[in-house]
Amino acid sequence: MDTENILEQLNNLIVNRRIKDLREFLETINSADFPSIFDNIDDEKEIMIYRLLTKAKATEVFVELDSDEKEKLINCLTDTEIKNVMNEIYMDDAADLIEEMPSNVVKRILTNTKPADRKIINELLKYPDDTAGTLMTTEFIDLKENMTVSEAFKFIKKKGINKETVYNCYVLTIDRKLLGIVDIKDLLIADREQLVKDIMDTNVIKVCTLEDQEEVTKIFDKYDLIAVPVVDNENRLVGIITIDDAIDVIQEETMEDFEKMAAITPAKDSYLKTSVFTHAKNRIVWLLVLMISGMITGEIIENFENAIASLPILVAFIPMLMGTGGNSGSQSSTLIIRGLATDEITTKDILKTMWKEFRVGLLVGIALAIINSIRIIIQYQDPKIAFTVSITLIFTVILAKQLGCILPIAAKKMNLDPAIMASPLLTTIVDTVSVLLFFTISTAVFNL
Repeated sequence: MDTENILEQLNNLIVNRRIKDLREFLETINSADFPSIFDNIDDEKEIMIYRLLTKAKATEVFVELDSDEKEKLINCLTDTEIKNVMNEIYMDDAADLIEEMPSNVVKRILTNTKPADRKIINELLKYPDDTAGTLMTTEFIDLKENMTVSEAFKFIKKKGINKETVYNCYVLTIDRKLLGIVDIKDLLIADREQLVKDIMDTNVIKVCTLEDQEEVTKIFDKYDLIAVPVVDNENRLVGIITIDDAIDVIQEETMEDFEKMAAITPAKDSYLKTSVFTHAKNRIVWLLVLMISGMITGEIIENFENAIASLPILVAFIPMLMGTGGNSGSQSSTLIIRGLATDEITTKDILKTMWKEFRVGLLVGIALAIINSIRIIIQYQDPKIAFTVSITLIFTVILAKQLGCILPIAAKKMNLDPAIMASPLLTTIVDTVSVLLFFTISTAVFNL
């Protein structure tokens, strides 16, 4: 059911004061749909609807909301209602909540949080930003190696209700060192008297608490995992990262890369929630850099003023050469940046990628040059112009593809984000080079 139909039914139930039916209808709505519903109703109805949800549903909905909606709800809820949320919420989500909220709201949240949970939240908040420690949750199932399968099921049934996932169970020593992993499927098909240590997988894929979050998502992707254990320096299990948190990071990193590729400083909030001033501030610095870079192209053209005066027709080919060069470089940089992001390409592959892009550029450049030559000869009946433009085009395409390959890899080598070497910056560089090439070849061919 789409949001429009949901809103229509909600309004009908509210107007007719059919509270019982409204409560039942709310339970049928997916938690992920509530943010869009709350965006389209007034605050009074939002609070009323939220209070009609069951404890479990209310917590699920609360986690789905953005920080502004969460703050608004907290300011409207009673201490008891906040306690209910904090008792149900997973610790990683609780830590994220504390980071998002202003200090006065944080104080109220912590006041209504159990001391044991506050301690866990504080531990999670100690980890550096964008590391595995900030993503993990401490709610997981840990088993002992000498448990039987029957005992393991009893333990899971007793403790699993408050855990974020029970599909993967982790086998620990007494001092909580990670020995192995066993999933529910293995337990289900095993004999009930069999020991956990006999069926656990000791080849565990894990990450340390300080692992970069982007590297963590690559592990999820490479090994098709639904959860990854997080260990400290002594191999003690301190938490797990689940696939939903990994997907959030992937979306965040992808959006950040898109913004960098468009020469925009990444914003913390969504587009609509970011102010006009912040949008302008995030864009103006890069635009200023690119504008100054573009002035160099103007200076080059000015230095070849005599050549242009002698053969004005040359100016007509500048936009085509600059556009083709920029597009060629963008094609290569996009593929290289993607390859670096997925670890298909490493900095050691620079010579291999340069050789491949050279061959691609040569083939593409020759094809485009032939088509342009035919067009110029038909239109201008001047083979020398056709030759000049064609040679420039071939060199420009090859050079653009080389730059599109080298610059992202060089950025990666310098521990910079390769995305900054995408279209705007690359195009500006290629524009300058293509104009310099064109006039240098033109003056040589026509003795200008």
